[in-house]
Amino acid sequence: MTGEEKVRLGGMALENGVLVQGPTAWACAVRLPSGEVRVAAERKRFRASGVRSRLLRGPARLVEQFSVLPAIRRALPEARLPFQRRRVRAALMTSSLIARMVRGSSRLSPLGNELAGTALTIVPVAVSLRGSELTAYHGAEHATIGTYEHDEPRTRVHERCGSNLIAPMLAGSLVANLLASLLPRRARGPARVAGQVAAVAFSSELLGWALAHPDEPLSHAIRRPGMELQLHLATAEPSPEQLEVARAALDACLELERSAD
Repeated sequence: MTGEEKVRLGGMALENGVLVQGPTAWACAVRLPSGEVRVAAERKRFRASGVRSRLLRGPARLVEQFSVLPAIRRALPEARLPFQRRRVRAALMTSSLIARMVRGSSRLSPLGNELAGTALTIVPVAVSLRGSELTAYHGAEHATIGTYEHDEPRTRVHERCGSNLIAPMLAGSLVANLLASLLPRRARGPARVAGQVAAVAFSSELLGWALAHPDEPLSHAIRRPGMELQLHLATAEPSPEQLEVARAALDACLELERSAD
């Protein structure tokens, strides 16, 4: 592969496989209980590459990533998506409920309410992922894409992982929610929604800057929380069988991307 123009790839770990996305196509590979690896790949219907607005291109990338999930369910019904896990669904519901209760409390200051609510939104979900196949497939996704990009074996930590968005996104969400809490009650809901869109845009642009300037001290500070999260919680060492599944997804995605050229 050395010397070829690399396709910019992203991905998502599944409970039983890996999704790989390129600029124009996606491919998903899963391992069935029988041991067979099954693969599906299609062209994307929605692409964020045409969005130029800095305010909208971050949210548009997020929409692009998740817009392929219905197509995966149709083409590959055996795929078990991350949010299908009962532990993850329960953690999402519990953390959301507790965060609302905390934010509605009058015992804390507005800043204290938002700090506690923001932490309670992510901590239970992160803890629920520990020790699952999902984290190992997440490691396989990173190692496979990284190896393709750098033409040498790479680890389960990847510099473009969505985990690296967490620190700037939490900071942006915190500021947006704090400002929304100062508004009249009837205006807080719409303001929080608008604030979350702005937080996604802010975090996406900030991470883009950090990746383009990897040697800057601020870049290290922005990416460090996400890298630590990958190392200690969000990924695990993949098995050879899991790496095989990730490679099948990558190869299928690249085949479609190259045929488009």
